[in-house]
Amino acid sequence: MEWKMPDLGEGVQEGEIVKWLVKEGEKISHDQHLVEIMTDKATMEIPSPTDGVIEKILVKEGQIAKVGQVMAEIHGGAAPFAEKRVEEKKQPSVEKREIKKEMGPRPLEAPRSTKALASPFIRQMARDRGIDLEVVSGSGPDGRITQSDVLSYARRGSSGPLQAGETQEAPSPLPSFGPEERVALKGLRRKIAEHMIASRRTAAHFTHVDEADFTKLIAFREKAKKIAEPIGVKLTYLPYIIKAVIKGLKKYRTMNASLDDSSHEIVIKNYYNIGVAVATEEGLIVPVIKNADQRDILDLAKEISRLSDAARARKIALEDLKGGTFTLTNIGSIGGVFSAPIINWPEVAIMGLHKIKPTPVVRENAIVVRQIMTISISADHRVVDGAEVAAFLKEVIQFIETPEELA
Repeated sequence: MEWKMPDLGEGVQEGEIVKWLVKEGEKISHDQHLVEIMTDKATMEIPSPTDGVIEKILVKEGQIAKVGQVMAEIHGGAAPFAEKRVEEKKQPSVEKREIKKEMGPRPLEAPRSTKALASPFIRQMARDRGIDLEVVSGSGPDGRITQSDVLSYARRGSSGPLQAGETQEAPSPLPSFGPEERVALKGLRRKIAEHMIASRRTAAHFTHVDEADFTKLIAFREKAKKIAEPIGVKLTYLPYIIKAVIKGLKKYRTMNASLDDSSHEIVIKNYYNIGVAVATEEGLIVPVIKNADQRDILDLAKEISRLSDAARARKIALEDLKGGTFTLTNIGSIGGVFSAPIINWPEVAIMGLHKIKPTPVVRENAIVVRQIMTISISADHRVVDGAEVAAFLKEVIQFIETPEELA
């Protein structure tokens, strides 16, 4: 039987083959995990729909498979192919969650031959520019539409498909001036690259910076740690900052929003799902704390630890990566003076947290040493202006500097 890439839900149309968990000629059993696939949402392990033997692997590691594409041939496998549950890659101790429950039963359909072959990022880029991908010629493998193809088409003024003799503008190879090593841009690193380019090309970025006095919060947290540590909770400053951010978002509501380009509407979110950027060996992942406004400090601390651990182990659930309304990225743990983070589009803003440093400041006409953090916010100027961002950050800082109001 032909084993095809199943529909993974969540609008996922393709995935990169990260690792085959079986070899050609290997005997397999029903529900045995066969392959690890990375989508723009998460990394998943796909189970076998049948017993049999892997006769031939058709999509190699590092290649892209689209929904409905034949990935392998299974000898002795039962046909027709019955839809099976796709389980996200998880730790054995965690109860398995079925994506099927989230998206409901769906028949597996091969993609229409007339449908343009393009990644979700490329499709969004085309939508933003009002371009119909069906009339764009793809220069990638198997006619795959690339970023260059869309941009080239847009530069021609959407004058229609390429005519005979026309060629797509493609990037020129970089010249070499000495010994080099080339590493393929693939996996999570490629997904990050695509998402960052989409954000920079879509949102009108600008950055605002201010300083917060953490002196009181440092003392306040030290007292709270005596409660948290005995119950196994790692209490950082982040839960307090999240609480302060939510206070600000509730007052300045367009900071907790998205711009729907298709309808030209600002969508103000009445829920508060806070993304926290986590550095992993493969790149940055942004797990989302759902309904953060409904959690207390200790609950936030527990959820931050759970999501961070899962992200670093690359065992994060798909559900934990979607639905964010505002993102925090902590650069301070590494160092540096200032940063201008790129917005986690389609959100409106992202906050960069820097190192807390003892700093001489003036208080009541006297120079004293206080624990100061630089905080930056990159925001989408299409939705919010500088004055609103500055006022929002002032509100957040006010609560950081009066931590007793956050408990």
